[in-house]
Amino acid sequence: MGLQTTREKKEKMNKGFNSDLNVEFDLPLEDINKLLKKYKKLKKYQKSSLFAVKTMDGTEKIISKMVQELEDNPL
Repeated sequence: MGLQTTREKKEKMNKGFNSDLNVEFDLPLEDINKLLKKYKKLKKYQKSSLFAVKTMDGTEKIISKMVQELEDNPL
């Protein structure tokens, strides 16, 4: 019940991405893995109590900087 196989973990992770979207790009697999690893670390940080405390203090810089950058330059 508590243990997941690698396949189950990948299937669970893939549910977050829209599989109907058909986009092709040339990016090495190792770069994709680095990007996903960085994304997962940021999401873990964003869910942490440290992030909540820093947000309340107004000293949080990592996520707020990324949000501000996106607001300044929308896709």
